[in-house]
Amino acid sequence: MQQNTPEAELINHFRSGGDKLAAETVVLDAVIRDIVVHGRKVTSKAIILYLIAEIESTSDVVMLDVLRSTLEIVVGRTPDDEGF
Repeated sequence: MQQNTPEAELINHFRSGGDKLAAETVVLDAVIRDIVVHGRKVTSKAIILYLIAEIESTSDVVMLDVLRSTLEIVVGRTPDDEGF
């Protein structure tokens, strides 16, 4: 039985976006790969924090635009944490 976690649904959203989300999908795939390589669990929070760190350390305006767009989609599709 396959679970539909928020992270799995997020990945499916990006991949089903076709050409419209091609650059964002590449970024998201790279973020997830890097999180896994570093032995951390892939969660919406981990993805968001990674994207914010990349935004803060990138000066390439085109890449900044793609990172911001990716972050906006991730935040918009991430359910709010309970209890906050």
